[in-house]
Amino acid sequence: MRLHAIRHIFFSTENPRATLTRMSWWKRTKPVDDGVKPDMPLIRLEGISKVFKGDADEETWALCDITLDIGRGEYISVSGPSGCGKSTFLSLLAMLDTPTRGRYFLNGRAVDALSPAEKARLRNIEIGLIFQSFNLIADMTVYENVEYPLTLRNVTPADRKGRVETALDRVGLTTRAKQRPGQLSGGHQQLVAIARAIAGRPPILLADEPTGNLDSKAGDALMDMLGELHADGATLCLATHNPNYIARAHRHIYLFDGKLSPQPVAEL
Repeated sequence: MRLHAIRHIFFSTENPRATLTRMSWWKRTKPVDDGVKPDMPLIRLEGISKVFKGDADEETWALCDITLDIGRGEYISVSGPSGCGKSTFLSLLAMLDTPTRGRYFLNGRAVDALSPAEKARLRNIEIGLIFQSFNLIADMTVYENVEYPLTLRNVTPADRKGRVETALDRVGLTTRAKQRPGQLSGGHQQLVAIARAIAGRPPILLADEPTGNLDSKAGDALMDMLGELHADGATLCLATHNPNYIARAHRHIYLFDGKLSPQPVAEL
């Protein structure tokens, strides 16, 4: 992926060890204080719809009239059949896409009232992204891929070094720090993307099928790590098909044909 595309997301936007230890190094950054209204939830969606137009102006409703609150420190799972709108839902939360209708409030601020630069600033500081597309920079090493978003946040070199080394150690990739993405398996590339997200220590983590490229042992270890991040204060929104991982969340959101469902689709 080209450098300018990665910069848009972050500015303008070996398996993990089986035995996991408490993540005492995880320290949340302070939320961006730009008119935050403490009486509002961290995230509020009001009548959110997303429509894609195809040939002959044919409309596909990826999301339809989603109204939802997500509080600070919640651990939420988002599940539903393929094509139900999970990835679109997370992309809207990450401000990587905009709704066709409805309003999105983040920390009490209407996202549609923010400039592109303000959205990028919030996303860069507030949100950690673990998506199915790794968005790694082919010409950078593993270490540099994890470090790059931190340089955009003006993190000091010493702090960057500590964060990157700790994150790579946490996902078991220390020995691969000098390799490039093309030399890694899909599973290892996924772990690089995870290390990049946790190195930023964001207060919000959005994860779209983060275990999809990992074996069961590595997937369980990753889920343990995400649980620890949540226990240390992060708000976690996880999209997954895995019933065991869904069960770890404290609240469950079900989507079907782009709409909220009161129960899993299998029970409809």
